[in-house]
Amino acid sequence: MRLLKVATCNLNQWAMDFDCNLKNIKHSINLAKQAGAVIRHGPELEITGYGCEDHFLELDTINHGWECLKEILEGDWTDGILCSIGMPVIIGSERYNCQVLCFNRKIIMIRPKMWLANDGNYRELRWFTAWKHKDQLVDFQLPCEIAEAISQKSVPFGYGYAQFLDTAVAAEVCEELFTPIPPHAELALNGVEVFLNASGSHHQLRKLDVRLRAFIGATHTRGGVYIYSNHQGCDGGRLYYDGCSCVVVNGEVVAQGSQFSLKDIEVVLAQVDLDAVASLRGSISSFQEQASYNNTVSSVLVPYKLCQPFSMQMSLSSPLKINYHSPEEEIAFGPGCWLWDYLRRSGASGFLLPLSGGADSSSVAAIVGCMCQLVVKEIDNGDEQVKADAIRIGNYTDGQFPTDSKEFSKRIFYTVFMGSENSSEDTKKRARELADEIGSWHLDVSIDGVVSALLSLFQTLTGKRPCYKVDGGSNIENLGLQNIQARIRMVLAFMLASLLPWAHSKPGFYLVLGSSNVDEGLRGYLTKYDCSSADINPIGSISKQDLRAFLRWAAIHLGYSSLAEIEAAPPTAELEPIRSNYSQLDEVDMGMTYEELSVYGRLRKIFRCGPVSMFQNLCYRWGSRLSPVEVADKVKHFFKCYSINRHKMTVLTPSYHAESYSPEDNRFDLRQFLYNSRWPYQFRKMDELVKELDGNEVAFGETSKSRVNGVEMGVVAAGSGDPKSGL
Repeated sequence: MRLLKVATCNLNQWAMDFDCNLKNIKHSINLAKQAGAVIRHGPELEITGYGCEDHFLELDTINHGWECLKEILEGDWTDGILCSIGMPVIIGSERYNCQVLCFNRKIIMIRPKMWLANDGNYRELRWFTAWKHKDQLVDFQLPCEIAEAISQKSVPFGYGYAQFLDTAVAAEVCEELFTPIPPHAELALNGVEVFLNASGSHHQLRKLDVRLRAFIGATHTRGGVYIYSNHQGCDGGRLYYDGCSCVVVNGEVVAQGSQFSLKDIEVVLAQVDLDAVASLRGSISSFQEQASYNNTVSSVLVPYKLCQPFSMQMSLSSPLKINYHSPEEEIAFGPGCWLWDYLRRSGASGFLLPLSGGADSSSVAAIVGCMCQLVVKEIDNGDEQVKADAIRIGNYTDGQFPTDSKEFSKRIFYTVFMGSENSSEDTKKRARELADEIGSWHLDVSIDGVVSALLSLFQTLTGKRPCYKVDGGSNIENLGLQNIQARIRMVLAFMLASLLPWAHSKPGFYLVLGSSNVDEGLRGYLTKYDCSSADINPIGSISKQDLRAFLRWAAIHLGYSSLAEIEAAPPTAELEPIRSNYSQLDEVDMGMTYEELSVYGRLRKIFRCGPVSMFQNLCYRWGSRLSPVEVADKVKHFFKCYSINRHKMTVLTPSYHAESYSPEDNRFDLRQFLYNSRWPYQFRKMDELVKELDGNEVAFGETSKSRVNGVEMGVVAAGSGDPKSGL
């Protein structure tokens, strides 16, 4: 038997914080060595942090990476252990995303990434060059300071593998695994038994299964030990990297790290038998036949052994059941961990949330409550870093620290119900009950006086005073009155976040949390610069349907029973007066259901449908209950609403990324924000298709006008749009 003990890592790195990142790397290596591992594998670009973005274009970033690597190599960290460390490297005039293989204070080889991630949230081609020379390893001259420090002038650079005396080890970096012809296929035919995949993979609902299937598939038919490492945490942006570092042997997972955790460092260990890999490969005739004439990949000879012989003192890691979180758990733990990282690294002392008693703001409140529960749990488990952060943020003194999540919540979490004459007693009561369950410092505030003052000012300026539609006002008056309330709440929220800590003799400032969901962003069903405008938004990329499922789950599993009543209530903005014959409802205002919005969103983004192809797809999906004319009207209404409100995405609150059809403008969904909202060519094509399908002549001019709340809408000015408070 050739026994090999390996260690892979979840590391919570912070982009551009080299001290933090270097400390985590060193600690993870020490933990791996203490456990007897001979391979320690770290995540992609772990020295700099993955999310540096345009900082990668600065020579300082590259130089600091070398300085950190030098410090590692000058110490005893790599003695007797193969370390794969991620960092950017410049060769000539090109910048590469690399894995540096280090052993016994030397650099064995540098492996540049060959296939870069360049879609969705990723822009690697903006900062890096893909390595295109698969047929050779070139001689890379090390920077002078590194060369002098480790007495090594050059190192092999390129696509290849490290050939030890008893096994072969190769790197495969993140995106390369998911390419049509991944490197591990060719490397396996060249005798590589151990694959190191360094990754910077972010969390997205229901995504983990895709990742794990790829690891399993990589070794199921060709054998091998696949070691995966990932970042875990918020390293400075909208993404949460969800860890789940693991080890897979011959298609079976034998070790799996956590997906969501507050730990800065988690080392995952596995003891494997490489003879099991050789045995599987030797039993597959087609593998042997292909290996016999496969293209030769360059290698670097390392005259050391990594494996140990058979020993009863060393037990093998057995296949285990993969741990998957439900989507409801992902919504609780992913944004909860992201909020904790953001809070402890921003210098803020807590959060302030406008809490309306509705589903969206209540979801955010529950996520903050979950965060507080996670903090107390990790302190109970002995995590000194979490404890130190909690003491600092919660302003504990005299040796005290959080032992109860409700008490901790009271210290760091304000919730504010900002009611008006249009608010119901039911929502006010729900907000108060939920705040009591979570433990937040809760306030009830009436905004009627501020609204009245603004309307009086307007009346002084113009001689006119607007009134609501139910009181005989026009749609313009109705919309304006709703937007005034929403924007007052934004101003009040930021004022309270700045001054309440001072009023209560607390240090620092509070971050304002937003609570607009992904469907409202897609449809534009929010007022620009209202309570959806905040410092950060943990649910901005989560659908309404998923949030409602989360509320049902959280009512039981987080212990916030009032969420069940909140989930059962019909969604309403409560921005118009309540009358016996009229009650404002979100889905009526929008002219579409949240379920329909999710369908539109997936077709638009994931399946890349324009108006015509969306119409065609929905004719198949909804054709049994809707005529082509009705389908066309729905699609036209969606695209008109989407296009007149797209400008709102340019100022969308930075939101946790969780959904693949997010309309977030800054990184993920790059489309213009000024449209011809009549879509004349596309809608005319739809009308022609409708005519062909059912023979009914449809007049383009009659069906192309969108009416929102009875008002014909076109290209609109910034600041207008549908009413919807993120209250």
